[in-house]
Amino acid sequence: MPELLVELFSEEIPARMQSKAANDFARTMTAKLESNDLTFKELKTYVTPRRLTLVVTGLPEAQPDVCEEKRGPKVDAPKRAIQGFLDANGLTRWQCEERETEKGTFLFAEIRKTGCTTSSVLAEVLGEIISAFPWRKSMRWGNGEMRWVRSLQRILCLFNGQTVEITTKNNVPSGNLTSGHRFLKPNTFPVSNFDDYQNKIRSARVILDPEERKSIILSAAQKVADERGMALYPDPGLLEEVAGLVEWPEILIGKIDETFLELPQEVLITSMRSHQKYFSLITTDGVLAPQFIIVANVEANDGGLEIIAGNERVLRARLSDAKFFWEQDLKIPLEARLDALSTSIFHAKLGTMLQKVRRLESLSGQIAKLIPGCDAELAKRAALLCKADLMTEMVSEFPELQGEMGRQYSLKSGEVSCVANAIGEHYSPLGPNDSCPTSPLAVAVALTDKIDTLVGFFSVQEVPTGSRDPYALRRAALGLIRLILENQLRLPLLEVFGSALQGYEKTVPDFKKDSDDPNIITGIEENLLHFVLDRLKVHLREQGVRHDHVSAVFARSNDDDLVRLLGRVEALSGFLTTEDGGNLFAAYKRATNIVTIEEKKDDSSYDGKVDIDTLREPEDVALTKELAKIAQVVQKALKDEKYVDAMTAMSRLRAPLDQFFENVTVNTDDKLIRANRLRLLSQFRQTLGGIADFSHIEGS
Repeated sequence: MPELLVELFSEEIPARMQSKAANDFARTMTAKLESNDLTFKELKTYVTPRRLTLVVTGLPEAQPDVCEEKRGPKVDAPKRAIQGFLDANGLTRWQCEERETEKGTFLFAEIRKTGCTTSSVLAEVLGEIISAFPWRKSMRWGNGEMRWVRSLQRILCLFNGQTVEITTKNNVPSGNLTSGHRFLKPNTFPVSNFDDYQNKIRSARVILDPEERKSIILSAAQKVADERGMALYPDPGLLEEVAGLVEWPEILIGKIDETFLELPQEVLITSMRSHQKYFSLITTDGVLAPQFIIVANVEANDGGLEIIAGNERVLRARLSDAKFFWEQDLKIPLEARLDALSTSIFHAKLGTMLQKVRRLESLSGQIAKLIPGCDAELAKRAALLCKADLMTEMVSEFPELQGEMGRQYSLKSGEVSCVANAIGEHYSPLGPNDSCPTSPLAVAVALTDKIDTLVGFFSVQEVPTGSRDPYALRRAALGLIRLILENQLRLPLLEVFGSALQGYEKTVPDFKKDSDDPNIITGIEENLLHFVLDRLKVHLREQGVRHDHVSAVFARSNDDDLVRLLGRVEALSGFLTTEDGGNLFAAYKRATNIVTIEEKKDDSSYDGKVDIDTLREPEDVALTKELAKIAQVVQKALKDEKYVDAMTAMSRLRAPLDQFFENVTVNTDDKLIRANRLRLLSQFRQTLGGIADFSHIEGS
């Protein structure tokens, strides 16, 4: 079946936009094809720095013909109405059929619509996609009104081997031409299909598939490192970026001047990575090697000597700056920079960074007391110094080194290593793939920083929405959750949030007057807890925990102890996979269905106490006594956080419940006995509800 090939050829697409652009092209094209009744076998996209390519196989040559039945007006309707129906659908009166319906005799007609050729549909569809392409940032060029990420120079579009003309606002030329590498093979040449296109541009020094470019770069870099007895410093993000900067990667190796090796390893790596996109190398001892990997976009006639020399020259200038910053920063102890934080604004409504570190100092001492093995005074010291590196020249040049430079400078200032490490790790975890601090001191300071930020922004109503989270509060909440769960901390969050709020009231003048609403502070702790719990739900679902199990536990708990909540969820998920769990769930469904139906019918609740003296049948008495006994066991197990024991105890009610249902009629004519039996089943439901709300579990 016919194939569609499209290449959108432009000036360089920023590497950070390429992956999304390929996905957006695939998504929008799929939607357009489906909405035009054009089926296909496979759709793939590729992206390089200069081209966005799409290939679709298995397309039909035309849309399918459509036959649609339409009902017109009644046969005795005014002539004007009938003629309007005929004209609107291109019909004559004899092409219509008269048909009796419940509402009278109407005119009916079959409207046959011949499908358009696929090439004509594609010309229109691609024009629409190109004109409305969702670039995050775009530009205009020349005198035209068209917008694209960079100037769009040429469109290649072939369907079934034939050129499809695409009309754009800037009259970008379209046809069957493409070109190779900008420097190595810049000439244009025609192609006839995707295989021909792929082969020719590869011969013209362009590797189309970004995954192949990444593989080539990684393999070649590792080979160079292995040959020299070194290892490549792992950096997936840099690999992704560099693969988006080259169409024909060539690996070269340069040297770092020994005069710069006295700089901290992190400074060297960051300087090479951020500005020059170089890969670092590590010796067998785990130390940064005095060499680096360059990924060039050309084949050099001299083996790359000139390219290497040029890159080494540029790197020397960069590292000279870094060395200067390092030496200048060391002249001022970290603590002496605290006063300068008064000139740095944390947020217009939340004060300065100096006010923030004063809050962190106080709050970290309180949180440290809740973390086993954490020294409160050392935590306060680390919290006090953790933002001071923001005032250094190095962090001003390399913002991504904040925290790490604080660690380096604090060690040079004579701080103990545990305080320095806590300063270095207090931003962690930065994301789901970032490692989480484990030392008590680092955990305390990291928690303090995130809690202060969350409480502050919630207090001034700067909360995330569905589409906006400018202060990365979701990330901060996830970091808070991971710090607590991965370190098994029993943290009373509402109490801690309250302490953080008091810190703002003490450090920020007129804090409560930042809003016209005098009650803006009321309920912040509860609102923030709900936000954190919502993020915990998302976190657990991403970990593979069933959403209904999470909902069942959260619906029955206002707990602010995340470890306890997680324990309940894990116990419930594990228990329901067992035979006892199945028995318990079956008993719950049967009992709850009966009570719910009768409560709705009677418009009454049966949550009251069971009057055992009115129960006459042995099954009534047996179930009542067993439930009372097990309820005590469940209560103690829940208090001891032995959730599996609580559910195991409840599952033992299956036998007396089965006897009850088999031999007793709940809805007896005796209203007193009926009400008592419904209260008995309601009591079973309530006791089980102390563990989780089983009505949220699918199948209930």
